[in-house]
Amino acid sequence: MKKRLLATLLLSVSMLAACGGDDTGNQNADGSIDGEKVVKSSCATCHGGNLEGKGNTPALNDVGARLSEAEILDVIENGRNGMPPGLIKGEEAEAAAKWLAEQK
Repeated sequence: MKKRLLATLLLSVSMLAACGGDDTGNQNADGSIDGEKVVKSSCATCHGGNLEGKGNTPALNDVGARLSEAEILDVIENGRNGMPPGLIKGEEAEAAAKWLAEQK
């Protein structure tokens, strides 16, 4: 029983670490944040390389057809179902939500 709990805990921690991204390399030449780069570096690990969804994670390649920019930002900031909150923050979260809302 302890081994199963430990394995579950380690898997959860590794998944959370894989879903997060870092702040480097997500800016355009003009200093603005590139939402597509943020999404590709922070979300593709869990949602698939083409954002087609993987396992229990939903597809994001057409998320703009289902959710508004404000709803997407809310999910990024507050989490939903299995997605933990705050993996992307601040201006990067806003840029990611804007870009994702355009995916239809």
